[in-house]
Amino acid sequence: MTEPSPGVAAAMEGELRLLDPLVRASAELLTQVLHPEYREIDSAGRVWDRDALIASLTAEDAPRPGPLTASRMRGLQLDAELVHLTYDTETKGHLAHRSSLWRLTDAGWVLYFHQATPFDAAANTADETDD
Repeated sequence: MTEPSPGVAAAMEGELRLLDPLVRASAELLTQVLHPEYREIDSAGRVWDRDALIASLTAEDAPRPGPLTASRMRGLQLDAELVHLTYDTETKGHLAHRSSLWRLTDAGWVLYFHQATPFDAAANTADETDD
């Protein structure tokens, strides 16, 4: 298996950082990692922009899902300034396929777009192989 490109490695590091409950609860840290034009489609189908997501995650009464476990993370450098990541997460028995686009900016690699799609492990029998 080959080493990921520096862009893919940076995006993977950033994605894993975003799974940290301490980062998810900090408006300052989220602002550093999310692109100003960030958009998300969450696992319930809701569409979020950066400000709304940060407000929701950092609200005093925000639900705390607990640790998210990531698996099968793969990345592809689409061009010099764009990386696509895919991976799965599990938290409290809830599974989701995830897809993210990371853009290189003057501030470094930031998350531009994210989508989560819930799935049932029993119904997800397709065997994915590494490219």
